[in-house]
Amino acid sequence: MSIKKSYLIELDHETKNTKRILDRIPDEKLDWRPHEKSMTLGELAAHVVELHSWVSKAIPKDAFDFKVDYHPLKVSSVEELKLALSEGLEKNKAAIEHIAEEDWFKDWVLKAGDYEIARLPRAGAIRFIVNNHIVHHRGQLTVYLRLLGIPVPGLYGPSADEPMPSM
Repeated sequence: MSIKKSYLIELDHETKNTKRILDRIPDEKLDWRPHEKSMTLGELAAHVVELHSWVSKAIPKDAFDFKVDYHPLKVSSVEELKLALSEGLEKNKAAIEHIAEEDWFKDWVLKAGDYEIARLPRAGAIRFIVNNHIVHHRGQLTVYLRLLGIPVPGLYGPSADEPMPSM
């Protein structure tokens, strides 16, 4: 299996998992936060959705500079989040298809102005900088759901709210 194919499979799976969480979020809870230092539910959900878009906005480039390239996603409804995620998926697929196989092994840089945060092969960047970051913040979203009494979907297997069916 090619690197592209493996990332397309992973991209599809992770996007579906994010959509399952977005499907549970009520608009009236977007301003809720579990603690004064925490992001609101809407801010956190928007961050997860914007991280998905990094596949097409950041990874095809040789470098991503927070001071130049980063623009936080601002939304006012769950429908806007779902639309951004859906539109982003198509752009992400196209971006992955256009990256040459040999370019997956070339260095990619994450920086903030002159400060270099990370330098690693593009293949590692999509996992380490994008996908692991998505999983981390999506995990936080599941805690927000739990604290709000919203059933948590099973993303990689059963959850307390979606147990494994009896055999």
